[in-house]
Amino acid sequence: MTHLTYLEAAVVGLIQGVSELFPVSSLGHNVLLPALVGGSWARDLNVAAPESPYLAFIVGLHVATAIALLIYFWRDWVRIIGGFFTSLGQFARPAPGTRRWQLQNANQRLAWMIIIATIPVGLTGLAFEKEFRIFFGVPVRAAIFLLINGLILLAGERFRRKASVRADQEIAHERELVAVGSVRRAGGARHAAGHQAERASEYAQGLESDQRLARYGYVTAFLIGSTQILALLAGISRDGVAMVGGMFRGLSREDAARFAFLLATPVILAAGALKIPDLMGPLGNGIRGQVLVGSVLSGAGAYLSVRFLVRWFRTRTLTPFGIYCVVVGLGSFAYLTFVK
Repeated sequence: MTHLTYLEAAVVGLIQGVSELFPVSSLGHNVLLPALVGGSWARDLNVAAPESPYLAFIVGLHVATAIALLIYFWRDWVRIIGGFFTSLGQFARPAPGTRRWQLQNANQRLAWMIIIATIPVGLTGLAFEKEFRIFFGVPVRAAIFLLINGLILLAGERFRRKASVRADQEIAHERELVAVGSVRRAGGARHAAGHQAERASEYAQGLESDQRLARYGYVTAFLIGSTQILALLAGISRDGVAMVGGMFRGLSREDAARFAFLLATPVILAAGALKIPDLMGPLGNGIRGQVLVGSVLSGAGAYLSVRFLVRWFRTRTLTPFGIYCVVVGLGSFAYLTFVK
């Protein structure tokens, strides 16, 4: 791994930051990129090796991605974490007229929904992550699973529940009414507050989304969280399958994306934290400078990606990402099987 160049670190870091949150599988890209480029890239960037130093490099990128998510959603996480601790107080000392396990608000419910949704993939990853990585982290298999990921995204858009479609329509209608009222009150001067008003609007929309999410309950959270187990397969996107799972449970596309991003934060952070000893140990020798470069680019890419995607999924679909995965998966499989 001491052969890892700063160019390789920069390219992989940027791809990791973007593809971790786009529904196109960062692990799949990390497996396919060195195989397609070949040469020193295939030598230096082998994620399937039993004791892969490349994995120690990826750890730093994961932590940077999680930090970017925490920065973007910091206000939301303050509310959610606050809801978690106040719920513990409710368990210890129920409010008058309430039961011990009766949560009082959306922040408390959402906190426990995230915890419950994280349990399935957390336990599975702890038990089988290494086996999944070694067996499925092979380029041809990653190409196949990337193709399957694309089909899942396309199927999710094609067959999502009518309740999900209605939810999208209701949210769009409500915002249209709010926008019309705002224009009338402002007399058309909508640019006065600038970026600050835009961020305030995004935060308000996040609050509305959290209120809607909290109504779906713990069974829905568990089922959506369970879909993330598929993302242990290189080529399957964690955010993509979580979004599809959410839409199949009746969530709007926007709410499904938001819940997927909130779920990604503890999962990615925990995965990185558990592997930090690898980065600090012998596997990290000679690559810590490259880790720093890759992490900076990964964090920047992740922040810009989540900002873009939050807006994208308010009005647009998973279809372009599904088509991308099908094309890249098929093309990679054909190249690796018949050409290389």
